[in-house]
Amino acid sequence: MLVVEEWLSEFKTLPESSVSSYAASLNDNHSLVSALYQVICEPHSELLEPVCHQLFEFYRNGDVLLRRFTLQFLPELVWCYLSVTATRDVHSSGCIEALLLGIYNLEIVDKDGHNKVLSFTIPSLSKPSIYHEPSSIGSMALTESALSQHGLSKVVHSGPHDQRETFTAQNRFEVLTFLFLCYNSNLNCMPRLSLQSLCHMSSRVCVSGYPRQFQKNYKDFSSRIPVSPECMVQILTAVYYAMYNGEWDLACKTLDDVLYRAQLEMFPEPLLVGNAIKNSVCFDAVKYSKEAPRCIQVEITPTSSRISRNAVTSLSIRGHRWKRNDLDTNQTDSGDSCNLPLPESSLTNVTEDKRGIGERSKTQTENDAEHFQGVQESTSDPKAGGKEIKRQKSLRKKLEDGVNFSSRIQY
Repeated sequence: MLVVEEWLSEFKTLPESSVSSYAASLNDNHSLVSALYQVICEPHSELLEPVCHQLFEFYRNGDVLLRRFTLQFLPELVWCYLSVTATRDVHSSGCIEALLLGIYNLEIVDKDGHNKVLSFTIPSLSKPSIYHEPSSIGSMALTESALSQHGLSKVVHSGPHDQRETFTAQNRFEVLTFLFLCYNSNLNCMPRLSLQSLCHMSSRVCVSGYPRQFQKNYKDFSSRIPVSPECMVQILTAVYYAMYNGEWDLACKTLDDVLYRAQLEMFPEPLLVGNAIKNSVCFDAVKYSKEAPRCIQVEITPTSSRISRNAVTSLSIRGHRWKRNDLDTNQTDSGDSCNLPLPESSLTNVTEDKRGIGERSKTQTENDAEHFQGVQESTSDPKAGGKEIKRQKSLRKKLEDGVNFSSRIQY
């Protein structure tokens, strides 16, 4: 335990300017963290009292990294305290009890020493979140009561909490529940060793003194440990996080142990949370690598980039209407141009049959084409250019007059 002794003396001589860099280097010192776990697991160790005092000084310092360094040992500290309390060996748990109470009393007040009041906003199922989509729940009837509560959010307050000078049977799990709440607020910063300690602690607390203990081979402790439903809910929150962050197998076993204890105690809150976690678990995640964080599969509302090009929108309806109008106009124009008779010089030819009109139309069209081709060929002569232009204008005027005249005759 030489590394622990050096750690105890190092912080006392550390200047204030070096606290931040020192705190950042603590988590990388894996040998120190492992040695501290060994000291905490031995209630009769001579180093336990100075270690608890040092951890409390870290937490009281105010540096965020130092606080997180102390919090990572919380599951192991709670297990040692509960196991010693169950065996009524109070004298060996005095320093751990003082550390837990010290952390609790620091967390329930702000910087000015006033009691904190924590607030939590309960999300509405009608609004999407990272855990669910309203479309997957089904249709929600817009009743009068639902409309009156639309947009309203329920806020739950916790606190103010009373200062505690010692643990009693009445306040023990009130303090421990609040400490696990503080631990859960820093779950994303907890190392894997701390998550493993949390799972082991939860399993031992839930099965100790019950028949399942012999299946787990926990022979070093046989007394039943009381636990509150509120504390079990906080434990399940941490287990759920560990399940998808590198500790799948261990967390799943811990979840079964917590549900086992909740069924024996008939606690409705842990049963509700635990079964909800169990039913939402994706067991295909076992195939993934243990090193990689696992994911929660949810349905995502498609964004504008994911909407199909064939989706019916107001803009597509307008564009479709325009295209249809243009198509009808073109068909009408083409139909009229095909059915228009060629103009005649006298009214006696109006009653001629349609075949004759078609033949004359075809003949005149070929003559006009030959005439236009001759005009294009003759435009190369600069002298004949003016005459040809006049002929084209007169021919165009005759055609227009003929079309108008034939239209009048048809009507």
